Amino acid sequence: MSSVTVNRETVLDFHKGGKVGMRLVRPLKTQMDLCLAYTPGVAHAVQAIADDPAAVFDYTAKRSLVAVVSDGTAILGMGDLGAKASIPVMEGKAVLFKAFGDVDAWPVPLDHCRMNGANIGKTDPQRVIDAVLAIAPMYGGINLEDIAAPACFEIEDQLDAMLDIPVFHDDQWGTAVITLAGLMNYALLCGRGMGDLRVVINGAGAAGIRIADMCKAAGVRDLVMCDTKGVIHAGRTDLTANKRRHAADTKARTLSEALRGAHVFIGVSVADCVKADDVLGMAEYPAIFAMSNPDPEIKPDMVAAVLGDRPYIMATGRSDYANQINNVLGFPYLFRGALDAHACTVNTAMKVAASEALAALAREPVPADVQELYRRERLVFGNGYIIPKPFDRRLFVEVSYAVARAAVESGAASGLNDLEGLRKNLDERNSKR
Repeated sequence: MSSVTVNRETVLDFHKGGKVGMRLVRPLKTQMDLCLAYTPGVAHAVQAIADDPAAVFDYTAKRSLVAVVSDGTAILGMGDLGAKASIPVMEGKAVLFKAFGDVDAWPVPLDHCRMNGANIGKTDPQRVIDAVLAIAPMYGGINLEDIAAPACFEIEDQLDAMLDIPVFHDDQWGTAVITLAGLMNYALLCGRGMGDLRVVINGAGAAGIRIADMCKAAGVRDLVMCDTKGVIHAGRTDLTANKRRHAADTKARTLSEALRGAHVFIGVSVADCVKADDVLGMAEYPAIFAMSNPDPEIKPDMVAAVLGDRPYIMATGRSDYANQINNVLGFPYLFRGALDAHACTVNTAMKVAASEALAALAREPVPADVQELYRRERLVFGNGYIIPKPFDRRLFVEVSYAVARAAVESGAASGLNDLEGLRKNLDERNSKR
């Protein structure tokens, strides 16, 4: 367990005045600096872009700037609290982008994007799409955040098709990328192939749907998904298009029934929905990824009590337990790699590459400085350590490079030819951070 504790007063004091600001990347100390930055010199940059619109990537901050966009309809497990209330989270996201991925990001909370026009209500996908299209000229990437399902699926799909810059909804894909990395290492530890795993996912929102997509992209064939009404099976007539894609041909109708003999449980749902008997009914050497926050689908101490000395893997979304499935392991480096490769999208190949790089890094010896930060844990590849820690500086190079390479090899980035040079640049930048 972690010794880190926070209270409301400390948190609010930390947030006073906001968490982000602006830094200048060019000096402004002399008359010449002023002439270069603004009038009359700026006219040359304006004309260069007018003559060749692609030059906007060369003569502005666009290439390295990401918009963190939200309408506040699904805030960090707190629900629909509106655009203004979303700002601390969006600022926090921008902080993480910069601290971990050296990506400049800026919060873009969107108001007036509601179906019914009220302050609190369902997202109007077209209004969000129109708003993002309107601001896109300034940004090299769009990170969608805390936008409720099902609108988030349409918004990401449409923007990805309409824009020539990476568009990534972290609530959909971030958890999925990290979960897949953990699943890859579980398969290695238990000696099973990805195609041999029986996987059960509880929760069919944005995260659950994309976890299922990523699992199948990596070779999982036997996957059962559950929502609040039970197993998503082919006989149901109340399924959305995304749920229907994952409808299983199974006789199981409840989560408990689906878990019998399963190798893996992945939860992105609600607290305490998995019982001790459910875990006992799983296959030998099970993996339980209980990622509901703040309280998991089943508590780690209960799993430990139930399984005793039997081998198993336990992961949660919390930082005070081993094997935290933390999105910060993904999005900063997915964008770092995509931006450096000049990618026009973040495709499946790039996401899987990120998962593979994360899984591979967890199998490497951990540097002493990282182990020092986590004195209560023994960071050696095994059941208690299948995912790297967020403060492992090697992530910046390994995951970013893997994403960039996949972008080039998959055709998502046609303007980058020197992958060796890119890796060298990442190494140099990492040494200066």
